[in-house]
Amino acid sequence: MLNKIKELRQELESATAAALDDVEALRLRFISKKGQLSQLFEEFKTVSPEQKRAVGQAINELKTFALEKINLLRESFENRGEQDVHSDLTRPSEPLRLGARHPLSIVRNEIIDIFGHIGFNVAEGPEIEDDWHVFSALNFPPEHPARDMQDTFFIQRSPDVLLRTHTSSVQVRVMEKTPPPIRSIFPGRVYRNEAISARAHCLFHQVEGLLIDENVSFADLKQVLLYFSRELFGEKSEIRLRPSYFPFTEPSAEMDVSCSICGGKGCNICKGTGWLEILGCGMVDPNVLTFCGIDPKKYTGYAFGMGIERIAMLKFGISDIRLFFENDVRFLRQFSGVA
Repeated sequence: MLNKIKELRQELESATAAALDDVEALRLRFISKKGQLSQLFEEFKTVSPEQKRAVGQAINELKTFALEKINLLRESFENRGEQDVHSDLTRPSEPLRLGARHPLSIVRNEIIDIFGHIGFNVAEGPEIEDDWHVFSALNFPPEHPARDMQDTFFIQRSPDVLLRTHTSSVQVRVMEKTPPPIRSIFPGRVYRNEAISARAHCLFHQVEGLLIDENVSFADLKQVLLYFSRELFGEKSEIRLRPSYFPFTEPSAEMDVSCSICGGKGCNICKGTGWLEILGCGMVDPNVLTFCGIDPKKYTGYAFGMGIERIAMLKFGISDIRLFFENDVRFLRQFSGVA
């Protein structure tokens, strides 16, 4: 029996494997329930008492050697697999970085969520528009000086085809097709022929809002804007409304929010006033309702509009609007931890 054990050990010593299947076959041959070691333990019962010590020790040594041999062959294949991964010449030389949402997308989505919680749906429209939807339907007469408030990009030298200067054009389209009540916000890109600087750009993003229903008042507008400012800038945020002028609203106002950086005490960002201007608003002018086929004697409404860049600059402490459009990855990576 000792000779048989010696032969099995020599067989194990010379064993090789070209694949994991060969290792599994070797395991089944030697250490499975019906393998050679199990047969040796069965034969061990018939060994004479004088030989039991030597034979038992030889069987245990063979079992230990078989386990070590099989594990060694299996590990060689696992290590070879890891080496194959690391030697893959198509893999990037550096770990891949996860991307981040653009800060304008972060603020846009946050604004949409805030108004979505109080029932505003989202509506979008074309960026290439006509004079009616951008100006005339919004109470801009052909020669009205208010048209000079917005420097316009006209297309193909046509006075009637232009890039929209505000997303109010979508408000007109919604009012023309949707009977009241209307409760919508309108995010999108707008274009104005302005010199590019740290504070202005020829394209930027807006979110406007519109609510039309029976018995809507300016007090309703104020409460909605107060709710919005506290959701966006914090519970301690306060607002103030200053009289202003827009052709499509009457009365009109500019809304300031208390500076979240200095807490209203005055700093460089708010120019020492403690307030930051963030949006314009007002009650929808009855002429606009009439142009869009809505009875101004039955319905009233309010509208508001804000620049997303302006909000993002205040929220993240960004001093130059051009950073939003330069695609500098060093700037964009700062927002990788922001939802």
